[in-house]
Amino acid sequence: MAVKIRLKRIGSKKRPYYRLVVADSRAPRDGRFIEEIGTYNPLKDPVEVSIDNEKALKWMLDGAKPSDTVRNLFSREGLMEKLHNAKYGK
Repeated sequence: MAVKIRLKRIGSKKRPYYRLVVADSRAPRDGRFIEEIGTYNPLKDPVEVSIDNEKALKWMLDGAKPSDTVRNLFSREGLMEKLHNAKYGK
């Protein structure tokens, strides 16, 4: 089973709000998911992101692949650097 970390839209029309979820890659965008690990609100200024760092790192170390947008959010929060350090022991 290929596992992805991606965004699930829960906002109404023209008011996007997203949850960061871990889901099977075959599941629909807003469908079934395994675990919720954070939220993303692009309408706030500055953008509001809350991520459970421990859960996100655990899933990525177990092989979950983040989508492009989620990877950008993780990089902005410093999670990709933590992942690199955890994998390669620096």
